[in-house]
Amino acid sequence: MSTEPTSDDLETIRAETAKRFERAMGELSTAAVALMEERLSWFRGMDAEDRSWVGLIAQSGVAAFVDWFKNPGRTRPPITAEVYGMAPRELTRSVTLQHTVEMIRIVIDVAETRVPELAAPGGEAQLREGILRYSRELAFSTAKVYARAAEARGAWDARLEALVVDALLHGDREEGLETWSAALGWKRSPVIALAGQLSEADTSVVDEIRGLARNQGHDVIAGVQGDRLIVVLGINRGQRDDDTMAAEHAFTAAAELAELYTSGPVVVGAATPDLRSASASVRAAVSGLRAAPAWPHAPRPVGAEELLPERALDGDDAAREQLYTDVYQPLQRASSPLLDTLAVYLEHGGSLEAAARTLFVHSNTVRYRLGRVAELTGRTPTNGRGAFALRVAVALGRLRERDNGN
Repeated sequence: MSTEPTSDDLETIRAETAKRFERAMGELSTAAVALMEERLSWFRGMDAEDRSWVGLIAQSGVAAFVDWFKNPGRTRPPITAEVYGMAPRELTRSVTLQHTVEMIRIVIDVAETRVPELAAPGGEAQLREGILRYSRELAFSTAKVYARAAEARGAWDARLEALVVDALLHGDREEGLETWSAALGWKRSPVIALAGQLSEADTSVVDEIRGLARNQGHDVIAGVQGDRLIVVLGINRGQRDDDTMAAEHAFTAAAELAELYTSGPVVVGAATPDLRSASASVRAAVSGLRAAPAWPHAPRPVGAEELLPERALDGDDAAREQLYTDVYQPLQRASSPLLDTLAVYLEHGGSLEAAARTLFVHSNTVRYRLGRVAELTGRTPTNGRGAFALRVAVALGRLRERDNGN
């Protein structure tokens, strides 16, 4: 008549099984790595250093199981430190979580197939139960390792992104941009920047913008500076896009992200060819954000170039220079008296007839000259915003001439 084994019997069986398992550790680890090579194509493609890390981790996993199995008094196996303590960073850089789960499954499969020969007589059920429990804890521990690694990597990336944004905004560390952008995996172009307000209650906006941008295939860098959020985008452009289409595509992408800002104006800088040259876009976006209150009914988002007159009035030297070179100088160099006609037209409140009388010309002549002004400057004098930008440009140009002694 058979009897149930006593607790002492079970401990004797456990000790014998642990010895057998311990003697087979090297063989089990080798068999597991060989099976990975057979079943996992991505494992075969790894370099020698990464494969060696995987082998060491497989070996330490088997050793940790033996150690735990010999000491069943532990409430749960201390797997994280024993298995991954040697190389969590190297593992999470080289192998994805999904791949790690595949490797764990293979190691467990190898162990389970050897249960009949590794278990002491009467110890098969005991060993299978131990492997099952250990594999469950190993899966939980693996998830924790990757979660901690992702958290640390996210914190590091956030600091690095803030450093890049600061360098682009102030231009004092541009020599490091190539290294920093490579560390962040930056590949896309053109590059465009947007800036908007960020309240303490809107901190989740940063993660939402990053998530949406990456889902659309864009590179993204975000930096919070006080109460403003600056975002730099590397655009996933179409293969057939020319430069004009790419710039339009970039503004459209920025406009989609701008909708995630919960309140206040959002300003988009002009698209630039690469990250190193994106400093101009970042500075223009931030300058436009500062000047945006002067145009309370501006569209959202608004291009930084649409805010050139407000930026110039707010003291932005780059905006003043652009108005001078793109608006005032072309009019000054024109063979016909476009500059005088424009000035008179603006001084008379946009009246063609009054301007014609003052200039002693026909109103159609004034109309023709104003059309030439629009062609040369891209600003329409008969449009409210165009007239405002032209008036500021003319005033700045005359002050520049005064300073130059002309």
